[in-house]
Amino acid sequence: MRELYFIGLDIAKNVFQVFTADDKAREISNRKLSRNAMTRYFTQLPESVVGIEACGTAHHWVRTLTAFGHTVKLINPHRVKAFLGSRNKTDAADAKAICEALMHPGTTFIRAKSIEEQDIDHLLARRERLVQNRTQVINQIRAFLCERGIAIPQGRHSFMKVLPQLLAEKWEEFSGKFQAVLTDNYADYLDLESKIAKLDKMIRVEATNTEPCKRLMQVSGIGPQVALALFAHVGNAIHFKNGRQMSAYLGLTPREYSSGGKQRLLGISKRGNVRLRTLLLLGARAAILGLRRRGRGEDGQPIRQSYLDRWILGMVEKIGLFKAAVALANKICRIAWALLARNEEFNPMKLCRLVKAA
Repeated sequence: MRELYFIGLDIAKNVFQVFTADDKAREISNRKLSRNAMTRYFTQLPESVVGIEACGTAHHWVRTLTAFGHTVKLINPHRVKAFLGSRNKTDAADAKAICEALMHPGTTFIRAKSIEEQDIDHLLARRERLVQNRTQVINQIRAFLCERGIAIPQGRHSFMKVLPQLLAEKWEEFSGKFQAVLTDNYADYLDLESKIAKLDKMIRVEATNTEPCKRLMQVSGIGPQVALALFAHVGNAIHFKNGRQMSAYLGLTPREYSSGGKQRLLGISKRGNVRLRTLLLLGARAAILGLRRRGRGEDGQPIRQSYLDRWILGMVEKIGLFKAAVALANKICRIAWALLARNEEFNPMKLCRLVKAA
């Protein structure tokens, strides 16, 4: 019977550390490899179980080493930190800690992303950066105008509406240098708006053409961005036992600090992907505000509400808008798990059963 090797691989840009142990956790080697030697080393190695920290370039190496016939598992860096203990921070110690975490029976692993899922993730990341750049440009224009005694109301829509009129009225009062600065900044703003609009169109098309995203977008609070982010980050979600586990993975459940038989729940843990959790919370808040706006029809009579609508309004009245948005994001996450893992269509009439089962 062939001996099974367990390998802790500490990846980097150019220098890699490889710790190898047998099935009894006895060290065989702990060596350093260059990037060029990585492929040659793992192609000559017998089929092994390789552990890698989930960090930059990790998904690439998972695909590469899997193609060589190895079993590759991604480990949360926080899990690895516990096995580093009091040892100094070195590449050799990190590789050994990764191997120890890989062989520990209580370690949970992270799903590796496909090329398609990474492409979607990169698309959303680029849009996020452009939105941040647009906010920076708007804030700088506001600051410059405030220095000249001109205040623009808060909000991007107010900025777009008020700025052209203010510039037309005050333009002649500005010096040539200040006019040039404002012209360049405003051109940057229009360029960013155009790029964001182009990305929004790409995101809508991608979400419409992806079958799981089409099902997700039937849920109130899930738009194209949220649907694509969920699909890119959790895939078909079958690696989660239930919806509550997926919600905890995304940091939407309370942190627990219990002792002596007394349970104490704190705020949400905020673990997992920050962008996805933010999108879920924004989508939940938009769903709540939209429900409150359309509470009554044109005739003044209350609109017939679903189970989810009644639950949302009850939570808002009980705990307030912000906490209700977190609770709704948690529920949306659990519904999304049911739709992805079971390959079902969203049916509001079955929602009560769907959520309880998740």
